[in-house]
Amino acid sequence: MGPGTSGGMTGGADGVDAIRAGDEAAFGRAVGRHQRELQVHCYRMLGSFEEARDLTQETFLRAWTGRSTFRGDATLRAWLYRIATNACLDFLAKHPREPLGSDGPALRVPWLQPYPDDGTLDLVAAEPTPDSVAVANETVELAFLAALQHLSPKERAVLILRDVLGWSAPEAAEVLGASVGAVTSRLQRARVTMRVHLPERRADWSAATEPGAQLAVVRQLMSALERADDDAIAALLHEDVLVAHQGHAGGNSEAVPVWYSGRATVIEGWAPILHGPHAQDLRFVLTRANNAPAYGVYARGAGSDGPFEPFAFSVLRIEDGQIVELTTFGVEMVAAFGLPAAVAA
Repeated sequence: MGPGTSGGMTGGADGVDAIRAGDEAAFGRAVGRHQRELQVHCYRMLGSFEEARDLTQETFLRAWTGRSTFRGDATLRAWLYRIATNACLDFLAKHPREPLGSDGPALRVPWLQPYPDDGTLDLVAAEPTPDSVAVANETVELAFLAALQHLSPKERAVLILRDVLGWSAPEAAEVLGASVGAVTSRLQRARVTMRVHLPERRADWSAATEPGAQLAVVRQLMSALERADDDAIAALLHEDVLVAHQGHAGGNSEAVPVWYSGRATVIEGWAPILHGPHAQDLRFVLTRANNAPAYGVYARGAGSDGPFEPFAFSVLRIEDGQIVELTTFGVEMVAAFGLPAAVAA
């Protein structure tokens, strides 16, 4: 689906002259319709929810200050995507990421953050169709986002514009100020890299269990963790379950991500918070992130009668009724997702 698809006003539509003349209300109404999809676009480019919010606002600021350059020969949507893409590229040029190693799981990306899923991720396309809905959902999942971060910024931009948004090579070339040949070459390299860093089977990175069944498994896990019931927890974990913690997240004292795999290893790794002298009582608030179940984790000292305070935020992947992956993020994501600041006793 190219940039000229509906969902944006062209030169002949009402409101363009008002925007160019500086009608702030008209501008706000026009660009506000695209805020969600532009934020998702920035999120794919950056991998960070917090940075995506900032760059979406930067996009609107650039659009407002440069409104006189909107000629109306393309849709407003295409113009905004052009601004957003280049704002993200400028940001990444000023804040280069550390190269990612090839060892460890795909989710070993220090700056990766989850993205709130309120049921509208499939509506970010201008004209949702079954195919565009599938693309919108699958290309915001954590495994896909992590794989994107292995691309150079311009390769990432090309792959998103061409394969996710469906823009033509000339359209992508215009956005990036590059030749069609350069865009084609970058796309080929990006596709090869993505195949390396995405699991071989599509089911390994897209949802493989219906949402209702996922929810039942997550509720069982939350209950088992609250009871500190190791046997019940183990029954819900896949034999080769992978657990990853971002830096300083969920008990990880290191500044870099750590991970461990295997049912027995996970049970052993969780033992300090569930049992013994430093055990914590846990509570959970269910939500969704990146087309997957997620929850905020709240903790208090065992035996305490105070409120439960935010401790971590986790996103889960479930296949065939078992948890195959659990990624834990920092406590700041609890507030970012609008979850409670505390849970009453």
